[in-house]
Order: sequence, then structure tokens, then C-alpha cells
Amino acid sequence: MLKDVDKVGDKHEVITVKNGFGRNYLLPRGLAIIGNASNMGRLNEMIRREEAQEAKKLDVYKEMAGKLAGQTLKIGAKAGTSGRIFGSITELSVKQQLLEQFGVEVERKKINLPEEAKELGTYTLTLKLHPQVTQEMQMEVVGE
Repeated sequence: MLKDVDKVGDKHEVITVKNGFGRNYLLPRGLAIIGNASNMGRLNEMIRREEAQEAKKLDVYKEMAGKLAGQTLKIGAKAGTSGRIFGSITELSVKQQLLEQFGVEVERKKINLPEEAKELGTYTLTLKLHPQVTQEMQMEVVGE
């Protein structure tokens, strides 16, 4: 895989798909390449280059984690009288609130939401910014 595709696979992952899906969807759109020997060498080179770029960004990720340490993210949600929220809290809404409240831009796929965030209250949110940098922070879901 050259890019993340929802419900199919992540970037740089080697997957097996049906012939038609790969030939008619993934390959023409540049989302994947065929996993032969020469392409595997190309993929390994791409992985090595991107890991080097991520290593350069490590200080930026540590600074982000330091900025978010001890902070509480407030997210407004519509809720019923029992405190149960309508709909759900999504990674996109968390991403937008992180940008608005703290000025920190985090990719959606790096946000791990707690499964039990269905009611008003405080939950623990995990941000996996880098393989070496993981930051937990409090997320408070409040009624609008």
C-alpha cells in the first residue's frame, strides 16, 4: 500500500486483495503497487526515507506532547436528560478541538478515543504522535 485506505490497509502494509479490486481501483488511483521483488525493494526504500523524516520530527512531537501534558480537552455534545450523548465523539471532532483550544494539529489516525465515551463526563484520550512519543490527556465531554 502506498497510502492509507479505510477498511483495506495502512500505508506500507503488504496486503492481499481480490484481483479486480487491485487492478481496477487500487493500482489506477496510485494507492498501491504490485508486491513483486523490484517493488518490494522500492517500498523498503520509501519506508526507510519516511522513517528518517519522522526521526527528524521527533523533537516537534515531544514539544507537542509537552504542550498537551496535564491539559483537559473540552468537547461539547448534545445530550439527553440522562446524560447520554446523541451521536458520538469522533477523531475529526477531537482533531478540530485540539487545533482550536491548544493550536496543535494532530492527524486523525494518531488519535485513540476511549470506547466508552457515550455519556457526558471525563475520559482519557491517547495520542500516538510517534512510536516513541505517546501522550495521554483528559477529555471532558460537556453538554451544549
